[in-house]
Amino acid sequence: MTTRKTEHHTLTVNGGVRLAYEVTGPADGPPVLLLPALGETAADWAPVRDELARERRVFALDLRGHGRSEWTREYSLELMREDVLGLLDALGLDRVDLVGHSMGGVVAYLAAAAQPHRVGRLVLEDAPAPLPREAVAPVRPEGELAFDWAMVLAVRPQLDRPDPAWLAGLSRITAPTLVVYGGPASHLPPASFDEVTLRIPDARLITLPYGHLIHAAAPEEFTAAVSTFLAE
Repeated sequence: MTTRKTEHHTLTVNGGVRLAYEVTGPADGPPVLLLPALGETAADWAPVRDELARERRVFALDLRGHGRSEWTREYSLELMREDVLGLLDALGLDRVDLVGHSMGGVVAYLAAAAQPHRVGRLVLEDAPAPLPREAVAPVRPEGELAFDWAMVLAVRPQLDRPDPAWLAGLSRITAPTLVVYGGPASHLPPASFDEVTLRIPDARLITLPYGHLIHAAAPEEFTAAVSTFLAE
């Protein structure tokens, strides 16, 4: 696999929140934005980034409270959604393909529901449906973290008890959507993915049975499925 040059940038959105992001691929390629999972950064996409960037301009974001992006006083999934839309504005991107993993997938579908015209195609990698689930108190890992623990404490309750409007909002998404489920090894229930696929008008479900971290466990298979879908 060819290694491609990745540029590192920062900009400010939404009244001064600093966001860090990476860019790979040809400047004139169709833009795709990658959103990582809770606790992960743009670098988490390295196993698949270069292949996706063969013909695309690939942007990968550190969400607020993660990595080199600002660790702010306020956190919520709605603020992360607004950060993503603000990033598109700041970069002058009217329309992008959006790929989100886990919590990044939740932020992706919230953005696609809020401004459907901004998202050409949507990929949701093992991202939970906005349905209530049993809450388990998060345990802080030992040592220095690459993310703000206050962010985890703020967003986990939203993932456990989502705003009911989020579920209804899925029907507003106009982007053709690929829902990628990690199979029985995923900690998320199959019904979660069925629900998302049912609610989004133009969605299809595929299973890549590698658990929650599909793109890390099977990068070639994941990239092939996503690239084929984005090229349709």
